[in-house]
Amino acid sequence: MSRWLFDLGNTRLKAAPLDARGRVGEVLAFAHDGGQLAPAWEQALPARIEAAAVASVASTRLRTDLLAALARRCGRISLSRTLARCDGVTVAYAEPERLGVDRFLALLGAHARGRGPWLLVGVGTALTIDLLDATGRHRGGRIAPSPTLMRQALQARAPQLPAEGGAYLDFATNTPDALASGCDGAALALVGASRESARALLGKDPAVLVHGGGRALLLEHLAGASEAPSLVLEGLARWLEMERAA
Repeated sequence: MSRWLFDLGNTRLKAAPLDARGRVGEVLAFAHDGGQLAPAWEQALPARIEAAAVASVASTRLRTDLLAALARRCGRISLSRTLARCDGVTVAYAEPERLGVDRFLALLGAHARGRGPWLLVGVGTALTIDLLDATGRHRGGRIAPSPTLMRQALQARAPQLPAEGGAYLDFATNTPDALASGCDGAALALVGASRESARALLGKDPAVLVHGGGRALLLEHLAGASEAPSLVLEGLARWLEMERAA
């Protein structure tokens, strides 16, 4: 049976096959401009898919386009949503549906890896931080602009400032380095503060998992953190198993 997972974010579509053991295969990533999907993603898929699971935080138009394209080649499509409880994870939000499905699935993916606690750092359009304790209880999180979005916002107000480039330094001596150091440093400081708060709350250090397309910006400077590029898709695989079992 051919099963595929799809994670439609604000700037990229990620897709991966799911093997017979429920493991995520090679992840394919396709950038989009927010208005329409690049045609290359369909060409990379099999002509027929038996079942697909979709997670989306993108616009209604993009989600509709993806679902319509999948319907032409897929027998069954499941659209994931945030649940108050799922696969041993309990969401902290009083209104669980307001927790982004990508954050929810990252919690499922982390919990499935083994006992925590986990500090999950997603680096995409936004920087998201979520704390999951050893029992699977979500303790809440934080949302901030990612370093990339910070750079873009600065350039939008001050066009002379470059939106990319530069190196992270303690004290930069040119503008590109100063921008990289300030924006990356702001994100790193937030992660660091979250680590300290998690330690105080739980009495132990959480393991840090970093995922998302912009993760490389932070990983080099986060001692002890682990890269988890397919974390959301891992959670989507767990969600799909729970849906099939229901």
